[in-house]
Amino acid sequence: MTNPVFVEIQNSIDSSEVLLFMKGTPLFPQCGFSARVVQILKHAGVPFASVNVLENPEIRDGIKEFSNWPTIPQLYVKGEFVGGCDIVTEMYQSGELTALLTEKGVTQHAA
Repeated sequence: MTNPVFVEIQNSIDSSEVLLFMKGTPLFPQCGFSARVVQILKHAGVPFASVNVLENPEIRDGIKEFSNWPTIPQLYVKGEFVGGCDIVTEMYQSGELTALLTEKGVTQHAA
């Protein structure tokens, strides 16, 4: 991995159990899709870190290439790409997200 943007992305992913690449911040999301994933994670009681892709155009473009996923937000759990808003929403509604978090050993608190 020689692309410095990819190295920065990987370092961010490696530094957090649960990481959300999003537009804006958890307190002030800048798009509805990012806001929805933040709400799901909060409702599930999952502590998470975030990267505001609007602060860095190289990260904003680079994360799409890095994950081979065309949209933001993007959720990573223990280094594994989970998906974007639609996938996270479906997984949450079906119970798969909770199962994945439990399987990966991510601490969840009652919301």
